Parts: sequence; structure tokens; C-alpha cells
Amino acid sequence: MPGTESPAAYLLDDFASADGRAAIGTAWQGFTDRVMGGRSDMQAGIVETECGPALQLSGQVRLENNGGFIQSRLPLAPTGEAFNASAWSGFGATVRGTPGPYYLHVRSTDTRQPWQHYRAPLPVAEDWQDVVVPFTAFEPRGLRAKLDTARLTSVAVVAYGAAFEARVEIARLGLSATRP
Repeated sequence: MPGTESPAAYLLDDFASADGRAAIGTAWQGFTDRVMGGRSDMQAGIVETECGPALQLSGQVRLENNGGFIQSRLPLAPTGEAFNASAWSGFGATVRGTPGPYYLHVRSTDTRQPWQHYRAPLPVAEDWQDVVVPFTAFEPRGLRAKLDTARLTSVAVVAYGAAFEARVEIARLGLSATRP
């Protein structure tokens, strides 16, 4: 069972599966602020890069009509139950993209409303880089409960909070025991 041991890393996705599913067996889902009346546009899919396959999230983030985000979210368990990530210290990713405000959003069994999540900045540069986003960097949004890493339900890559042309590619996403 994932989360019961503490290896240095646990792969969530390397985008290599021919059936489009993540390494953990779930599928990425795209969302924009249009679900609440916004006007942002998004494209998401697997692209081939010099690092191999990668998830590319791109589009125009717009602030009109209280908008301001595009995202691709990965459920951490196939049936929506809680995923125990307490054996790790954060998320590790191989990432590149255009400048802009990017985040990882995490949902847990405590996030019952659509606007509730935990958010941490995702450092993105033009060149590929390996980054670690520690669980301690996640702040609650729309709720007060501290992040309980034993009860995670999803992780999302999000372009958020400013009007800009977003493009971010992720070649690998996993849980990491490495501290930044």
C-alpha cells in the first residue's frame, strides 16, 4: 500500500504510459475558471520533449469575470479515497515553462468545497529543473485546517492569479523524502 513505507521517492507520473494513465493508475483532469464564469483558455496533454514525454499545460489566464486560473489535476487514488503521503516530505518534479505564477494545489478529505485547497508556489524556469515543494510550504485556501498529509486526495499543477500566457511542462512528478 502506498504511504506505508518511506522510500526516497514515490513516482506519481512520468507520462510514459501508452494508455494515458498516470503511473499510479489515475488520469489527469483539466479545469479552468470557466466552471465559475471566468474566461481563461487551456490546452493540456502529453507532448514529446528532449526529456521524454511530459504533461504540457498551456493557455491564456484571464482575470475577467473573477477568473484567473487553469489547472490539470491528478487524483491520488482511483476511487477517491485518501492517500497517505505522511512518509514523504513533499512533491518532487522535473519542470520547465514560461515565466508566471504557478502553484501546486493539493486537496484532502478536509477540502469539501470546490474553492478549498492547499497551495504552494511551483518554481518554473525556461530550462528543465528538478524542484522539491515541501509539504510545509502549502497554505490553506478557503479553510483553516492544517494540511494532513495522511489524507490527500489530489494534486494539481495550476497557473493562477495573473493575466498571462501560461506554458508549463512536467516530465516527472512524485513524492519526495528530500528536503530542499
